[in-house]
Amino acid sequence: MTGRGSARRRSDDTESGGADPDGVRPAGDSGADGDPPGEGSGRFGLPGRPLRRNSFLVGFTGGLGVLLAYAVFLGLRNAAGILVLVVIALFLAVGLYPAVVRLRMLGLPHGLAVSLVTLTVLLLLCGGLVALVPPIVTQSGQFVEQLPGYVEALRRNETVNDLVERYGLVERARNAADADTLGRALGGVLGGAQLVFGTVFRTLTVLVLTIYFLAYFERLRNLGYALVPASRRERVRLIGDEILTKVGAYIVGALAIAVLAGTTTFVFALVAGLPYPFALAVVVAVTDLIPQIGATLGAVIVSLVGFATDLPVGIACVVFFLVYQQVENYLIYPKIMRRSVAVNEVAALVAALLGVALLGVVGALIAIPTVAAVQLVLREVILPRQDRR
Repeated sequence: MTGRGSARRRSDDTESGGADPDGVRPAGDSGADGDPPGEGSGRFGLPGRPLRRNSFLVGFTGGLGVLLAYAVFLGLRNAAGILVLVVIALFLAVGLYPAVVRLRMLGLPHGLAVSLVTLTVLLLLCGGLVALVPPIVTQSGQFVEQLPGYVEALRRNETVNDLVERYGLVERARNAADADTLGRALGGVLGGAQLVFGTVFRTLTVLVLTIYFLAYFERLRNLGYALVPASRRERVRLIGDEILTKVGAYIVGALAIAVLAGTTTFVFALVAGLPYPFALAVVVAVTDLIPQIGATLGAVIVSLVGFATDLPVGIACVVFFLVYQQVENYLIYPKIMRRSVAVNEVAALVAALLGVALLGVVGALIAIPTVAAVQLVLREVILPRQDRR
């Protein structure tokens, strides 16, 4: 009886939270310092209490978050130029990859297909440079050769001489030709050289990135889909492939329209007797790639050249581009683009304006494919989800 009663008392003491006869605290009991139950002392003693949410801790954490967000903003702003080049290269790779797929369907290896597409792009770039650089150099050389004649003609003009004497233009020119002026002129020359080398560097960077994206297009696309949860991966893959198809079709269609505009301009320039017809055709083809405003810009440039050549030629240029743009806007463009991207006219105009404001010419180029992608996501994801609610 005595043993049974003592065991019962020992069990009651343990259940009531008391110490056992060996002086060991039960595992579920809280310590004298208010430590959380169920945790032993371990090698480094009992754990402390959790930190309280005081105003200093909340403010300090919020301040660190603000500093981190500002650091990310500065990093993105400093890398904006490189990011724009990456976007251009991705845009070109998406547009050129269907050509790689076509060549692979013909039996060519992947590397050879990418090389042929890259070589074609290089030939087009070299052709554009050959068309544009010689006219600029020739016109500049002719202007330098004729500059003394222009100066002599101005000196013989009585009205010009009266203005020079009345306002002291010669003396002002001599005072302006000091060291500061020469320094600013030298800075302008260096700035021009920096602009040229910067343009060459950016062009080469876009070309190298485009080749890289073309070579590893499948891997990059599969990697992007692998980041999506497995339950949604198939649907995301279908929508993503459709977006890539639309972007590629838009680029092919835009290139086809630009080549047609350049070819038509070249034939007209030959018939009208315009100087440098091939260079003008390249200018029209390049500017025609810019949505909404590119065709008008190219027409203005060619018309100015026509008026500089002869008044009837300039009038003929204006009439030609008015007729051609109507044909392109209402016959050629709808037939080509409706098969690739069906974008609302108002949405396309607003997107082009926003793209120009944000990224310049690059924003204008990617505006319509972006709107097409947004419309697809709205139609396939957002609107059905809203209808189920």
